[in-house]
Amino acid sequence: MIKAAGVPEVTDADFESEVVGADRPVLVEFMADWCGPCRQLGPVLAEIAGEEAERLKVVQLDVDRNPSTAVAYGVMGTPTLMVFRDGRPVKSMVGARPKRRLMQDLAEVL
Repeated sequence: MIKAAGVPEVTDADFESEVVGADRPVLVEFMADWCGPCRQLGPVLAEIAGEEAERLKVVQLDVDRNPSTAVAYGVMGTPTLMVFRDGRPVKSMVGARPKRRLMQDLAEVL
């Protein structure tokens, strides 16, 4: 598994409690081990997770090992980044992006 350091993995089993039930917005990276752009995004997500921990929870979900959640939220490609707030998806982005652009994309939902 290609885990970004400091970014916890969620599963179909705990998605409800870790993401939908979270007390702050959650950025979920729907990713896969074989996905090159997912690997590029790992260090960016790790930085954001550390810097924005007060305002934003960052997690990863492997779509190959957790297909139910990916299907439930209509994830068609990896990496898909989805922001959940108050239990609902409020923003979705597909593809890797540099940290500055990702922070700009997240500004409206934080």
